[in-house]
Amino acid sequence: MQIEDISDALTRGPTGIYTAPGRHDVSYAADGHAHCFQVEDGSFWFRHRNACIAAMVRNHPFEGPLLDIGGGNGYVSQQLVRDGNEVVLLEPGPTGAHNARMQRGLDHVVCSTVEDAAFHPGSFGAIGLFDVVEHIRDDRAFLARIVPLLAPAGRIFISVPCHAWLWSKADVDAGHFRRHTRRSLQTLLDGLFTIDYLTYFFRPLVPLQFAMRAVPFRLGLKTNSLLSDAAEHGADNGLSVRLMNKLLAPEVELIARGKELRFGASCLVAAHKTRAP
Repeated sequence: MQIEDISDALTRGPTGIYTAPGRHDVSYAADGHAHCFQVEDGSFWFRHRNACIAAMVRNHPFEGPLLDIGGGNGYVSQQLVRDGNEVVLLEPGPTGAHNARMQRGLDHVVCSTVEDAAFHPGSFGAIGLFDVVEHIRDDRAFLARIVPLLAPAGRIFISVPCHAWLWSKADVDAGHFRRHTRRSLQTLLDGLFTIDYLTYFFRPLVPLQFAMRAVPFRLGLKTNSLLSDAAEHGADNGLSVRLMNKLLAPEVELIARGKELRFGASCLVAAHKTRAP
């Protein structure tokens, strides 16, 4: 696949990153990608999310490239490529796009919004929105706009944070508009995509996020942003992190077997494009 074959608007720069004219603001911390890049490889949270996403994607195969919208530094895309998928990473933030191309070595990196990239209809076999939907104010309209990018049997893969009662300063700092539930995701996708698989995950984190994030936020207590906290992500691989890894490991096994978990701090969805009547 060549990017030039699926878009007439993108131009390849000297570093191999494709760009398009135009600029749209996105709801994401300005330095978020730089902070995330510092912790991703050593983070139990990012590792577990990657393992769960990869397990879900393997269970729902597709034909053609996958468009990783809002792919950031390329952490998820890199795993999907290792699994044998052809991936186009789309990231409007220059820092994230640079890290994805120059640090993670991804071949197809586009620094642009979906609108400016102007991909041809039907260019992709799948679209990934991994912790992206919660950053989009009018998420339903956005999903409707990207449906045409998929082939007739195309799939969409989504991960989102869950439960409004877990809302905290971390959500505010990250630029979230909402946290989801099974029901809200079903409503969001209805008529656009047909859900094949929907599961919660990160169940052991629920009490921790509630006690350490949500409650202090409700009480108006000042806390540090958890987005860039290496200790929060378990970079030291201490006893508590090793225990958390053991508690989380069964989730990967269950997702790989196609089981749906009924509770957790985040949610995964695999769905396919709904045929027009």
